[in-house]
Amino acid sequence: MILQGFGAAAQQQLAAAKVVVIGAGGLGCPALQYLAAAGVGTIGIVDDDVVSLSNLHRQVLYVTADVGLPKAERAASRLKALNSDIVIIPYQVRLQKENAFELICKYDFVIDGTDNFSSRYMINDACVLLRKPLVYGAVSQYEGQVALFNVGDENRATNYRDLFPNPPDAGDVPNCAEAGVLGVLPGIIGTMQAAETIKLITGIGTPLANKLLTYNVLHNTVYEVTIRPSTTGAALLPKSETDFLKTDYNNVACINEKDVIEIDANQFHALRNGSGAVAIDVREWGEQPLVTTFHHKQIPMSAFNERMEEIREETVLLFCQHGIRSLYAAELLQDHFGAAKNVYSLKGGLAKCGAELGVGKM
Repeated sequence: MILQGFGAAAQQQLAAAKVVVIGAGGLGCPALQYLAAAGVGTIGIVDDDVVSLSNLHRQVLYVTADVGLPKAERAASRLKALNSDIVIIPYQVRLQKENAFELICKYDFVIDGTDNFSSRYMINDACVLLRKPLVYGAVSQYEGQVALFNVGDENRATNYRDLFPNPPDAGDVPNCAEAGVLGVLPGIIGTMQAAETIKLITGIGTPLANKLLTYNVLHNTVYEVTIRPSTTGAALLPKSETDFLKTDYNNVACINEKDVIEIDANQFHALRNGSGAVAIDVREWGEQPLVTTFHHKQIPMSAFNERMEEIREETVLLFCQHGIRSLYAAELLQDHFGAAKNVYSLKGGLAKCGAELGVGKM
């Protein structure tokens, strides 16, 4: 309140604001902490996941005792301890097109802290239709991005589809759990997202509207690019809530268009023990956790096309960290071998089925 250019008026604007953070992970944790500490009056937290030990290096809102507990509930509890004068609403649900409108419309500002393209496109499209400012952030390995969408004059405001009209091919861009990320980077980017949100709420400074800021933590380089409205992006946007509900965001990255059969851990075990079967890890070398409890081959996605002919077995069981790259690999095998092989993908990957397969955490 004593800060020149901010004062009591801006503090009152924060107290009256309603912000929803979608994803209480590496980006969401720092954003939530600083928004709560700043006194944002109502904060929603949307996340259906539980705390994982391997995430604690970048999700610093949690402690080891929280492992296995719901992120949204634990985050709400910690934020309430930080600032008991604000309203914090946890949503222990996965944001889907069926509940996106009902949830997002309750808030003034939206922060996207997700790490997959399906959610990003869905959140973007909902925010465009609801005319809600969207604070975008993304991180991978040593680089992060921040941008503001749906801000300013309607004819000039940009959205995520103006930046990336179409998603990348499945398996091309691994998420943090698959590619890794330096733990401090989500903290930097998530804090930037909180800062941009505070600027939007209070009107101070120059927000990153129609700009994409990229930060590289290895070299401390920062650069901005200007985003302009795109006719291609506009054409891909749903025109109404009805169109939105008809959009298949689960397959936005063209995953599983060929009806690859996904199997659970029990089916994986049963098929693996059959004759003429092989389990293949399509993760890159060095990804954790290491698989030592059952025999398998490793053919990373980066070399999969070149090494497919090495697969002689009739039954092929593919797995990765989250079941995304294995689906894509299965489609490649189906294209290449047709009905000559029975191809399966482990649904949810090791992140979901690792314990049942006896694969320990790092």
